[in-house]
Amino acid sequence: MNRQKFIDKFMAAFFILVIIKVIGILAQLFHQSFWSVIGTLVIFAIVAFIIFIVLIRLEDKEKEKQASGRKGGAGGGNFYLEPSLFDKIRSKYEDLAQKYIDEKDYKRAAKVYMNLLRDHYRGAQTLEDGGFYNEAAVIYLKKLKNKSEAASCYERAKQYRKAIDLYKELEQKEKVGDLYIEIHDIKNAHTYYQMIVDDYVNNNQMVKASLIYRKKMETPEAAQQILLKGWEENKDAFNCLNNYFANIFDVKKLDSEIQNLYKKTPSDKKNIYLEALKYEFKKDEKLQSTTRNIAYEIIAEKVNTHSEIVNELKHFNPKDEIILKDISRFKTGRNKMFRN
Repeated sequence: MNRQKFIDKFMAAFFILVIIKVIGILAQLFHQSFWSVIGTLVIFAIVAFIIFIVLIRLEDKEKEKQASGRKGGAGGGNFYLEPSLFDKIRSKYEDLAQKYIDEKDYKRAAKVYMNLLRDHYRGAQTLEDGGFYNEAAVIYLKKLKNKSEAASCYERAKQYRKAIDLYKELEQKEKVGDLYIEIHDIKNAHTYYQMIVDDYVNNNQMVKASLIYRKKMETPEAAQQILLKGWEENKDAFNCLNNYFANIFDVKKLDSEIQNLYKKTPSDKKNIYLEALKYEFKKDEKLQSTTRNIAYEIIAEKVNTHSEIVNELKHFNPKDEIILKDISRFKTGRNKMFRN
């Protein structure tokens, strides 16, 4: 009986709310287009009708249950738990939104999600799926306070200035630089790219800094200088040296640079230099003589203190089977010397 009274009261409140909502929608005629208001009114009418049908069915079922209860008394029988009214209404809303999506009417589907289901995120996603990026950006920004998603939508809408402002707030400097490139503002783009370079250098990430110079700012000379700095200051030295050599495409110039840089290499970094030479040896036959000779020098210098370095000879003589035997004899002889 209490359930029946609740449904009756809910229906009365529902009709009052319908009248208020209709008046509110019609009032929108003063600041929105006629067809926009009519569209909203149609959606509301469909939803109100669905709710009305659900309420009528609930009322009928409740009356049937009361009648069967009087007949069956307190006897046994299956207990039936009616799904909540709100779950049924929500399900109808979901079906309506999906119907609009299937019909490619993304704006109406978004209105159902936002106005009826109070799900602004799905509403924004639906607008985005439909290609309404500006509208989606507004929802992400004003309703969800999600600057990242809003910036992405503005970017896809080619509203680059709005996207730049948001990316600045998010401190995504590379995105800011990229979008300045899109609007052909090279000066501001390079200002932000330089900020990224400075951050990388401060964190000893010299290779990443060089890539910004090379790929984003198109200044390969600056990229090489930053790699040299990393090599000289021992900041990720091997990768800096390896990338420095990789960026020299003229074989003669590379051969000369390998020799010149070796002359400046301190003893404590020669093992790293030797490791880099392995890659250069394989790169081109014209480099093999230079890299092999330098490798021999380093190995001869270090073998007394680091006998295992003799194993590196095989990398510079890949087709020489005899050298493997020589290495083995050297190691055996050295072990006998230490035993004696």
